[in-house]
Amino acid sequence: MSTAPKPFIPRIDSLQVSAYTIPTDFPESDGTITWDQTTLVLVHARAANTTGLGFTYADLSTAKLIDSLLKHVVDGHDAMDTNSAWLAMLRSIRNLGRPGIASMAISAVDIALWDLKARLLHLPLFKLLGAVRAAIPVYGSGGFTSYSNQQLQRQFSDWVGSGIRMVKMKVGRDPAADPNRVRSAREAIGSAPRLFVDANGAYTRKQALQFAELFRNESDVSWFEEPVSSDDLDGLRLIRDRAPAGMEIVAGEYGYDANYFHHMLGAGAVDVLQADATRCAGITGFLQAAALCTARSLPLSAHTAPSVHMHACCAALPAVHLEYFHDHARIEHILFDGVVSPIHGELHPSSTREGLGLQFRTQDAAPYAVS
Repeated sequence: MSTAPKPFIPRIDSLQVSAYTIPTDFPESDGTITWDQTTLVLVHARAANTTGLGFTYADLSTAKLIDSLLKHVVDGHDAMDTNSAWLAMLRSIRNLGRPGIASMAISAVDIALWDLKARLLHLPLFKLLGAVRAAIPVYGSGGFTSYSNQQLQRQFSDWVGSGIRMVKMKVGRDPAADPNRVRSAREAIGSAPRLFVDANGAYTRKQALQFAELFRNESDVSWFEEPVSSDDLDGLRLIRDRAPAGMEIVAGEYGYDANYFHHMLGAGAVDVLQADATRCAGITGFLQAAALCTARSLPLSAHTAPSVHMHACCAALPAVHLEYFHDHARIEHILFDGVVSPIHGELHPSSTREGLGLQFRTQDAAPYAVS
């Protein structure tokens, strides 16, 4: 009597973390903060002589948490069992608090484990996740409040000229100047492309109501992101109820777990939910947000990190587009081979490259390394 051979189980045998800080190409600001550099925290997870990578945009302390805690939590896990590893990481940070650094640390590791699993199976990640579409539309995102009107117009004109049909700008730092800046953006892109604005919670409720009417009537703005703080669910609901027809009220990028998204959707606070796999506990957390949107028949948009989100969005049923954020698109081109650029306003993940389709450029990244 013969016995079937035992299946091979690829165990996670190492996890390494590093961080890289890249200066912006121009000082940047939005309605509430300013910055001149961005840090990417990178994870490499290894099993069966195969390496997957994942990353988040976060503080260096995120890397330290991964190195001191999470790498030991996932060590030895079956690389196929991404949910099991995710749950183990979640339990390990119980006394640290779920929002913020801990969730972003889990995000980077979870993305690396999904990438590893896809590479072990010789599949692109969007195929492993169960593709529902071959490409996802993007909107060009920049238009920082630190830009002159000329810089703003040039950036938006370039995007629209390349085939991107949606663009987003920052507002809220100087409310008195915002109507003119928004009009300048509309002049640069013409009448057809969609124009989005993002206040990053800088306005009061009454300011937001005033500007919603103004932006819609004067400049045909169709997307108003975080007109007030995303923690003010009553305020978001108020503005959503009173916003002009054709203007979507949007928030969710600061969601770190499914409960956050559940409460936001339950409050009727948004027309479109944003989620960020580099913050909401990775691909696993992003798919949870997608399921909540599906249950409420609401669209989902991905926040930044286009090289990760194009795979997640090509598999998430309610996904409508993702944010092609100037900073992150630039950084991903600096640090990785295999980064995809938009074609006719869409990102098309490769059907022949495994996992995320990325390879880390160690030598090019070396000048930006931080310890």
